[in-house]
Amino acid sequence: MTASRAREPHFDPPYDSILSGILSFGTLGETAETLKSLENLRQRFLAASDKKGVGYCRQLGLLGRERATMISRNQRVDPRKRLVKEEAALWFRIWLETPELFADWLVLRKMSEDFRKLQEREVS
Repeated sequence: MTASRAREPHFDPPYDSILSGILSFGTLGETAETLKSLENLRQRFLAASDKKGVGYCRQLGLLGRERATMISRNQRVDPRKRLVKEEAALWFRIWLETPELFADWLVLRKMSEDFRKLQEREVS
């Protein structure tokens, strides 16, 4: 199990099986999939007026941001990986602040010069 998947919080049934294994941010692709899944679940819970489910989605987003930020600040981690984690933390922050706009924001972010440079570093 990678550090980005380690020790997810405990959720009450049936949320435990729904949310298990969603939090993953080893790469920016995994981060995007995590946030897409969280947003789909958040929308589903909102439609059902399920405040507990919405709260659990937010809790996972907060945990992702916290862990990505922690790794991005760890001087023992490879500088390229730290930049990727810093970007992942930004994605989590934007999703937490404006989840309904995140998908559109991500499309624009991926077109930016900063992102293209970061992606080159992630691959190399």
